[in-house]
Amino acid sequence: MSSHKKREFHSSREKIHEVIFGTETKAGKTFDIILLICILASVVVVVLESVPSYDAKYGKFFKAVEWIFTIFFTIEYILRLYSVYRPIKYATSFFGIIDLMSIIPTYLTFLFAGSQSLMVVRGLRLLRVFRIFKLANFLDESKIIISALRASRAKISVFVVFILIMVCIFGSVMYLVEGSDNSEFDSIPRSIYWAIVTLTTVGYGDISPDTPLGQFIAAFIMIAGYAIIAVPTGIVTAEVINKTGDKKVGFTNRTCLYCSKEGHDEDAEHCKYCGEELHKDH
Repeated sequence: MSSHKKREFHSSREKIHEVIFGTETKAGKTFDIILLICILASVVVVVLESVPSYDAKYGKFFKAVEWIFTIFFTIEYILRLYSVYRPIKYATSFFGIIDLMSIIPTYLTFLFAGSQSLMVVRGLRLLRVFRIFKLANFLDESKIIISALRASRAKISVFVVFILIMVCIFGSVMYLVEGSDNSEFDSIPRSIYWAIVTLTTVGYGDISPDTPLGQFIAAFIMIAGYAIIAVPTGIVTAEVINKTGDKKVGFTNRTCLYCSKEGHDEDAEHCKYCGEELHKDH
């Protein structure tokens, strides 16, 4: 390919990228608003189709509309892959995976009946509303929460292991106390299930102790459940406070052509994730 044709090829990709990924231009914002309307409409169609009376009356119409939206989203997904210089990066990103998952269910209907219900996953694509309407601060806050959860995973893991040990002990004790007089506690696994439901303060009520000792133990577990729930909340909250101090402001919605990451500083000339040059929207 000659250098002239190569420049034209790159230019066409950049123009498509500017419309599909960009929010700084009128064309880009218009495209994204239309996309959001289509996503919302497609989710509404899936929900209405699940109502038997509507499906019986408008079933064929719903299916036709589903295919129209699916074809539109398929073309959009292909153009997204085409307009970035590293398609694999985009395909394996959060929005890339969501975009692919939003079109697969319709094609799966050829193999599995009823799989179109999975198309409600398209609702996750509405998260783009934060980027489109420049609500970047909300995305920044979500990144802080995700970062705090990652930083807390070691402490949370230890806590979860401790809870698993406790419910095994509580379940075994309740099996010993209630097993002979109460047919509901007929095994240790079933008693452990009861301990989990009780400790988390869910309380389905499908299993309950009959003996005074069993009821006393149950009351103790219920009270302990409130204290236990507060532990992971405190761990994550502490990490969120720490991460908030590192919060950065003053970034744009520009998307990198190479790695599809966004949220770069206003004066950035290169992507802070992959180091490639950023192309400004015109």
